[in-house]
Amino acid sequence: MLTATFLAALILITVHSQETEETITYTQCTDGYEWDPVRQRCKDIDECEIVPDACKGGMKCVNHYGGYLCLPRTAQIIVNEREEAAAAESTSGRNNVIRRTPADPHRAPPNPTHQIQCAAGYEQSDHNVCQDIDECATGTHNCRADQVCVNLRGSFSCQCPPGYQKRGDQCVDIDECTLPPYCHHRCVNTPGSYYCQCNAGFQLASNNHTCVDINECDANNPCAQQCYNILGSFICQCNPGFELSSDRINCEDIDECRTSSYICQYQCVNEPGKFSCVCPEGYQVVGGRTCHDINECETTNECREDEICWNYHGGFRCYPRNPCQEPYVLTSENRCVCPVSNAICRELPYSVVYKYMSIRSDRTVPSDIFQIQATTIYPNTINTFRIKSGNENGEFYLRQTSAVSAMLVLVKSLSGPREHIVDLEMLTVNSLNYRTSSVLRLTIIVGPYAF
Repeated sequence: MLTATFLAALILITVHSQETEETITYTQCTDGYEWDPVRQRCKDIDECEIVPDACKGGMKCVNHYGGYLCLPRTAQIIVNEREEAAAAESTSGRNNVIRRTPADPHRAPPNPTHQIQCAAGYEQSDHNVCQDIDECATGTHNCRADQVCVNLRGSFSCQCPPGYQKRGDQCVDIDECTLPPYCHHRCVNTPGSYYCQCNAGFQLASNNHTCVDINECDANNPCAQQCYNILGSFICQCNPGFELSSDRINCEDIDECRTSSYICQYQCVNEPGKFSCVCPEGYQVVGGRTCHDINECETTNECREDEICWNYHGGFRCYPRNPCQEPYVLTSENRCVCPVSNAICRELPYSVVYKYMSIRSDRTVPSDIFQIQATTIYPNTINTFRIKSGNENGEFYLRQTSAVSAMLVLVKSLSGPREHIVDLEMLTVNSLNYRTSSVLRLTIIVGPYAF
């Protein structure tokens, strides 16, 4: 059991006068106590509260009357409250008593005839009381230049500035960055202090410790087009038809026309963020990319009344409604007959039929393109078919498919624009040496493009 009893000396000095005396008492408490003007007695000073870093090396500070103890943190303390109370009651100060007559209550008391003795760290005041000496203010302390002087009652203490700790007689910097994490991201130690830093894309919160994400898209949109904030950073994206440049911020137009030669059927025109397909004259864009022939005979027929309009891939032609030439006469639409009454007709085909067709340029070969068939079938007759003219370069071949029909085959690719006139003849004979022929004059118009 730890107990402590401290007795303070009480000195009374009485001043007498011839008149009625009044006693004024001045009190000075001993070390470890201070005067309580309310209770009019000396009270204990809690050094554990007012002395910074009172105990070192992990020791705990225990206050008691008139002083304090530094004990291990595992120590158990049993206090005798009766003895402590007795000690407190018996503790008093040094009292100086001056008697003053009531005749002049404002008159200063005369100097005492006896000088008081003050404890170390105190000095006598003008009022003959002991007052604390502020060694920090008077410069009578012995603290080092890197230490801070703290005045105590009757003494002083040399302490390290905030952010420093004592190591022997030296004050060394406390590296706060090695202690439990003060900073969210990075800690930077400085002499006597520290500060926090955040990683890129973050900023310090108002508490100067926590790092919060910076929304770059709201603060100052760095992206040329679309900005998406992510934790600690951001990403840029481009509108359709654009792609990110090497800096990952700006957007560059995608030249769709260079990505594929098949994007448009005819011609691709690049535009900012998009592209468009165009078609040549005589065609129109269908479905955004395909070229479809315009039937000028239905839209802008410029043929005369004695002409017929024939549409082909990429244009149109005007042909005479009556194509017959002497000695042929028109018997029906596009059919010319040579009258048997005319002697000239005996050496000529009996009839000539005019037909028109159009094909695309560079058509795949071989390809069946036209069928010729007898319109009148005579009994006991044999029909043969041949290309009479228009096949000087061997582009065509006529294949007989039945006794009364044949198929015209394209065997060489044709490039347009070009017009071919091919005469297809059907020769009819019988056992009685009856012989006649008819001609189908086929006009083939090759368009300028493969569509």
